[in-house]
Amino acid sequence: MIDLAAKVRFLSDVRSYPRPAFSVEARETHMSWVFLTDDRVYKLKKPVRYPFLDFRALARRRFFCEEELRLNKRLAADTYRSVIPLRCDLSGHLNLAGEGRVVDWLVKMKRLPEADLLDARLRNGLVTRSDIQKLGELMASFYSGCPPQIEDGGLYLKNLAKEQAVNRAILGQPALGVADAALPILDIADPRFEELATRIKARIEEGRIVEGHGDLRSEHVYVGTPMQVIDCLEFDRTMRIVDPYDEINYLGLECAMLGAGWVRTVLLDTLETHLGARPDDEVLAFYGSFRMLLRARLCVAHLLDSVVRDPKRWPALALAYIAGAKRELTAPCLPIRKSNRLRAGA
Repeated sequence: MIDLAAKVRFLSDVRSYPRPAFSVEARETHMSWVFLTDDRVYKLKKPVRYPFLDFRALARRRFFCEEELRLNKRLAADTYRSVIPLRCDLSGHLNLAGEGRVVDWLVKMKRLPEADLLDARLRNGLVTRSDIQKLGELMASFYSGCPPQIEDGGLYLKNLAKEQAVNRAILGQPALGVADAALPILDIADPRFEELATRIKARIEEGRIVEGHGDLRSEHVYVGTPMQVIDCLEFDRTMRIVDPYDEINYLGLECAMLGAGWVRTVLLDTLETHLGARPDDEVLAFYGSFRMLLRARLCVAHLLDSVVRDPKRWPALALAYIAGAKRELTAPCLPIRKSNRLRAGA
């Protein structure tokens, strides 16, 4: 039996790779180990089980590696290359290019310069309006090519309701230190969702809901040539059934957290130009508050791990997201619609 630790040791060694490498950097996430060589990235899924996924079986890890490749080919075909086996030969040695029984699977990718990811570019003041318009056009083209999810669109409403309940269950735990800030906001968000559900349902019936990216954040956008969006959420299709304006609005809010609130305006305007049917401001504000509360929940969930990395970081970051949710619900800083600016002579 080859355990995870043995696989990580093997993949952390530069001699393990068929393509010559001078260095390997290993990074651990909740669900994976990622190994960065000079020009390639290899992603190994952990044999873990969470309420939202189960990677314990080898066959499931292979399936979700293949799903990750398939889904990411939509927006990052230049980066996502293949799914490759990790094998163990008769002498018990692991290899990536030889013979033996398959003991795991990896997603193989081209390594992108991290300095050209959108979050890094924003921090360094290296993002232009043209960059964001190009990103908005890329995503608008992607959404336009996605079949409307009318039959499965109800999954979107169900997922919003389910995740909102989980937000309350996690953020409301006193031991995590954010309940006093979060619960009053949730007390506004829950009835607001009930009020707006009919409008969201109408968008489903109109064919506005698609199978999108599922985790559209600034660190997943490559502002290079060609521009690409990576790291699509592969493990739960329900989480990819989404209103494009919800997904784009969320990306804009994440950019605002980095001090670039203008990005949200440009993204929403660009999407509206190409897709039309922009939701009203109340729906967009709810979308924004929901995503901010979800991000706050994911932050404090780190404190529930058996080994907590960087424990001081998560409560502070969660409180920043909760403050963002409050702004959306009580004094939404929504971008002025392009049509309104034109009427005002802007």
